[in-house]
Parts: sequence; C-alpha cells; structure tokens
Amino acid sequence: MLSKFLSYFIPITIYKKNSAYSKSLEVTWNYGELVLDSANTNYSFGSLQRILKKGLKYIGYDRIKKFESILVLGVAGGSVIKTLVNDIQFKGKITGVEIDKEVIQIAKDYFQINEIDNLTLINDDAFEFVLKTTKKYDLIIIDIFQDTSMPNFLFEDFFINRINFLLNINGFILFNTMVLNNTDKERNITYKTKYDTHYSVRMYPKVEEHNELFTIKKLK
Repeated sequence: MLSKFLSYFIPITIYKKNSAYSKSLEVTWNYGELVLDSANTNYSFGSLQRILKKGLKYIGYDRIKKFESILVLGVAGGSVIKTLVNDIQFKGKITGVEIDKEVIQIAKDYFQINEIDNLTLINDDAFEFVLKTTKKYDLIIIDIFQDTSMPNFLFEDFFINRINFLLNINGFILFNTMVLNNTDKERNITYKTKYDTHYSVRMYPKVEEHNELFTIKKLK
C-alpha cells in the first residue's frame, strides 16, 4: 500500500472527521502503522498503545490472562483491546464503553474491532455505565480523554467509590492520566490519597512525555 510506504517519510492522513466530543478525529498512517488521533493527542495505537501496554506489563501478562472479565472505559480505536487479545491472548469477557459514536465507527471501519469475538462494545457515557452495571470485573482500564483534557468526574469520590465497588478482590484498576501542568500534578497526588489500606496504589510518572499511570490493586 502506497500510503503505508510513504508514511515512513511523512504522516499520511486517510480519514478526517469532527464529532460531538472531539474537534477532530484523524486516521493516519504513521511509520507504517495506522493510528487514531484527536486534534492534539494520540487516541489509539501509536504512543497511547505503548503507554497502556506498559501499564499492563506492570500488572503482569500472566496474571491478566487468568482474569475472567475486563472493563475498558474509553475504547477509542481499540488499541488496548488489541493488546489484550493479541499480545496477552486474553480469552475472557471484555466490555468496552465508548461515548463517541463516530469513534466506534472508526474503530470498526479502520481497526476491525468488531471482529473480536470476546468483546462487547457499548456506546454509552462511562459515568452512566458504571452507575447502571451490576457486573463485577477483574480489571478496569480507565482511558478517558477529550483531546488533551480529562473529565473532572474521574477524580471525584463518587466515581472512584463506584469503580472500587465494581472491582473484584485481587483485581486491578489501570488508570491513564495526562499531566500537562502543576495543577494536573497536584490533582494526581490528591487522587492517590483517596485509597485506604484496602488498596495497593502505584503511580508511574513520565510514561512517554505527558502521561502518568496508576495501577491499583484491591486487597480486600
């Protein structure tokens, strides 16, 4: 494919669309790889896939492979789901929640996410979904951005407590955050203090340039 070949020299955008939640969504060939970007950041594959793959490695591929159920809040193009299925060979149930219909369509058309048999893809607001669901999960991946900003509810007690309730004992939360300034740094420091001795919290700063990862294990 010519676009793929040329992308080793210059990024080649093959699809671009605005959506209700993103100023711009672009599917681009970049160094031979198809990626999904917003106006100012990578949404799927590319650097984001590297970031979340590191987080999954921190938890441990062998451990994840034994889990039965995984919840992904913020699917975008589905790069973390592809990592779970292709790299880890996870065979359990994956539930993916994505608020943006346009993003879901892109994930199907360009990244074939609908071909993953053990994935249930749901078009819903993550906050609304976690309020409604009665299921529990062994791993909850939170990767929610609107371009470079993160919704405030992700850091609020009500949402945190609800996510903790949905997590099985010995399960993990993998939370990807963006840190662009001192306010974001302080926000993350405060977030870490919201977990008591029932949880083991680790923070991994400077994963890529602007991302900070949390892994949180529910001990009891």
